[in-house]
Amino acid sequence: MKKKILILSLAYYPNHVSGAEVAIKEVTDRFSPEDYEFHMVTLRYNSNVAKTEQVGNVCVHRIGITRKDPTFEDLGKMPLHINKPLFQFAAAWEALRLHLKYKFDGIWALMAHSSGVPAAIFKMCNPKVPFVLTLQEGDPPEQIEKTMKPLWPFFSRAFTKADVVQAVSTFLGDWALRRGFTGPLEIIPNGASISTDTEYDQAELDALAREVGKKEGEFVMVSVSRLVHQKAIDMNIKAVALLPENVRYVVVGDGPDMESLKALAQEEGVADRVVFMGRVDRSMTSKYRKIADVFVLPSRSEGLGISFLSTMAAGLPMVATQQGGIKDFLFDAQRNPDKPTTGWAVDIDSPEQIASAVQDIMEHPEQVERVLQNTKKMVEEQYNWETIAANMETKIFAKVLPE
Repeated sequence: MKKKILILSLAYYPNHVSGAEVAIKEVTDRFSPEDYEFHMVTLRYNSNVAKTEQVGNVCVHRIGITRKDPTFEDLGKMPLHINKPLFQFAAAWEALRLHLKYKFDGIWALMAHSSGVPAAIFKMCNPKVPFVLTLQEGDPPEQIEKTMKPLWPFFSRAFTKADVVQAVSTFLGDWALRRGFTGPLEIIPNGASISTDTEYDQAELDALAREVGKKEGEFVMVSVSRLVHQKAIDMNIKAVALLPENVRYVVVGDGPDMESLKALAQEEGVADRVVFMGRVDRSMTSKYRKIADVFVLPSRSEGLGISFLSTMAAGLPMVATQQGGIKDFLFDAQRNPDKPTTGWAVDIDSPEQIASAVQDIMEHPEQVERVLQNTKKMVEEQYNWETIAANMETKIFAKVLPE
């Protein structure tokens, strides 16, 4: 008999997808539909998107306030910005309603701060239904806890009433323990899609290089992320001002800090070398990595950071901090001499160290090649989706779901 699992997630395909939603799809697509039946309660946002539809192996049930084809910025404006707080209770109600029809064998909450509350309410009403909590928050736990204070009793239950917790990093696993979780804890990271050099026509990549203004002999830095304080794009811009004139920086992504970052590029005198591409389709992000020489994202906090793993899979050297979950896979030659080097680590808020790391990469191609060999081996062995999906089935769902 199929095992029926209800997933709670703030967002899902086709719109406004981030690493967390990618992880759900990569994992569920690898589960046999003969053995598992997945449903999901998520926010709709776009009135042009169906209220209920099948996306891969997941039957998606959408709720919430909508408008026609909203932009990413619209999600933070009236009335759509009400959706996130509304989800805390509306999702619980929808989950309870669907349970009457489908009789779920388990409930799976994606991230404590966004789906933990409705999952905890569902668990209170159905204590015998196993509850799986996945932690892959990117914001600092202290900030999340402050935000969740108004719903603290339910937020706390998201940890204490979970039957098993899957954390994508040891950093987030430690957070679960601090929050009072005492059950089985599994560290299962997100993965990366292994790309090949034959995926894209060279003429297409050349056209993209011209679009970003890349000239002969230029060295290109790239970042792929939301433009928010957490990602520290401002530090990259300040680092460009310390680097030679032939260094160009391509900023892929959008967010509330877009205009202030453009103003900073002007102030630093590097507006002609910093190119803002805005939000692009996820299928394009790997192409931007292909035309770049180094990926630089000095995050101030990260739960794991799927963009870093994708960078490693793409065969691109990486400069980043070792904040949060990044320290699980970014090993620096000086800071982690006991491990194979997989990147260049910098302190938070240090454009000087970023510039020095980029300069080192520019000047030592033979060292870069050795590092890329290490990252390729690590990604293939530890961060491929096949292994991760298998671990989710055997270490998470097999532990709690009834036979």
